[in-house]
Amino acid sequence: MNEARRRVLQLAVPAAVLGVAAATRLIGLEQPGDLVFDETYYVKDAESLRQLGYEGRWPEGANELWAAGTPGSPGELPSFVAHPPLGKWIIALGLSALGPENPAGWRLGTAVAGVVLVGLVMLLAHLLLGRLVLTGIAGLLIAVDGNAIVMSRVALLDGVLTLLIVLAVILVVLDRRQARTDLARWLDDRRASEPPRSTDWGPAFWGRPWLVAAGVTFGLAVGVKWSALYLLAAFGLLTVIADTIDRRRAGVALWASGTLLRQAPISFVLMIPSAAAAHLLTWWGWFTTSGGYERDRVVTDENRLPGILGALPDSLQNWWAYQTTIYGYHVGESSPHNYEAPAIGWPLLLRPTYMHYTDLGDGTAEAITGIPNPLIWWGAVAAVIALTALLVVHAIRALRSRPGPTLPANGWAIAVVLTGVAAGWLPWLLYPDRTIFFFYTIVLTPFLVLALTIALGAVLGRPDAPAPRRAVGGTIVIGMLAIVVAVSVFFLPLWTGIPTPIELIQLRYWLPSWI
Repeated sequence: MNEARRRVLQLAVPAAVLGVAAATRLIGLEQPGDLVFDETYYVKDAESLRQLGYEGRWPEGANELWAAGTPGSPGELPSFVAHPPLGKWIIALGLSALGPENPAGWRLGTAVAGVVLVGLVMLLAHLLLGRLVLTGIAGLLIAVDGNAIVMSRVALLDGVLTLLIVLAVILVVLDRRQARTDLARWLDDRRASEPPRSTDWGPAFWGRPWLVAAGVTFGLAVGVKWSALYLLAAFGLLTVIADTIDRRRAGVALWASGTLLRQAPISFVLMIPSAAAAHLLTWWGWFTTSGGYERDRVVTDENRLPGILGALPDSLQNWWAYQTTIYGYHVGESSPHNYEAPAIGWPLLLRPTYMHYTDLGDGTAEAITGIPNPLIWWGAVAAVIALTALLVVHAIRALRSRPGPTLPANGWAIAVVLTGVAAGWLPWLLYPDRTIFFFYTIVLTPFLVLALTIALGAVLGRPDAPAPRRAVGGTIVIGMLAIVVAVSVFFLPLWTGIPTPIELIQLRYWLPSWI
């Protein structure tokens, strides 16, 4: 392939995928014209933030007023809310752009976030896998996936959360590139000096701006939903493990203790305080107004924080009291719901979240349900299982100095993907009694898509594989992608609320538990 054609494809492939993402997320965004599922909380909270700077209470019957295009205003009394404000501020941007009387404005912020997410997934795929064809495949898979489409077209928080998490992971990947370059340069400089200087303990790098940026972005993600804390912890730990492995491979004598005692504390200082500061900043509306929940609580000797923390300003003490109230809500939330979906059943796709259903009375209905493209979901779950098994076997054999199975991608790329899946899923298994919904899996979707992309890349064959092998692999992958797209077209009415004959809606319930 000549250079001019390569450059055209490097622009055309992402542009085409983003076009598909924009079409599936923006067309018909004004339908349905009433608040669906948890939009009843987040859209009204977003308008309250826009008007008051904090979440106020809406009067009875507010949903009907919103559906009529006359939303009005919230009262000044504060409302308790269970999630930080940043995601609602993103929704508020759409309200500002199109007006709160326009249902498209309710969802514009999350829809644009959904399109940007597709672009970020392609960027992450490019950084990890380095092949344009795999970049395009990853983007296409998430562009046509039902869970990703629905979570863009409904004004919930989880799509914004996912965007920030993927952006943070991109920054972690960029930090890894810089850390490896800096390590090689540091070792070369010390070994080339006269006399050679010791490298036994390895370096301690403070100059890691990508890691600081990752901390900030994870902190912003926590400012959307607290569940981002699990991913912050997981990718922080992955960074330390990667530093350890890189130093071992580079020949640093005390690679383990040197990393743990020298670099790990520095990485913590670079990442965690920046995350905390960014998260605190997302509450700026609560701090700069006086009407928010717990904002005007009177601090006394009985409720003051203990020890030196008691010297903190009253605003910070009240904010901390608010956070403890939110925590109590989350750990105690167990209200039964028709569409609750325990995390243990997520891999099997047992109970997707039905968000809207209206029988139109003429044999048709509007339906919106967060069913992923089943082929993408189940294929990605199988890919995760296969990658996990391969990586474990490879690691065990490497420890025994024996050749292991050939990995379909570099170990770092697989580790990033599996870390994202594990951190987005495993913590929810700790709360079997909590009310949990399947749409939380949107945080997993980018990493599942990347796992499936790696598997399809193995089918496709390496770029240097013989031409007949690549031709067969290409034919198989193109056929598989064509079937995936066809299935997405089939399910599109259930993702967009297009009026559809009820009997045809029922054809899309592949499992009884999907109803």
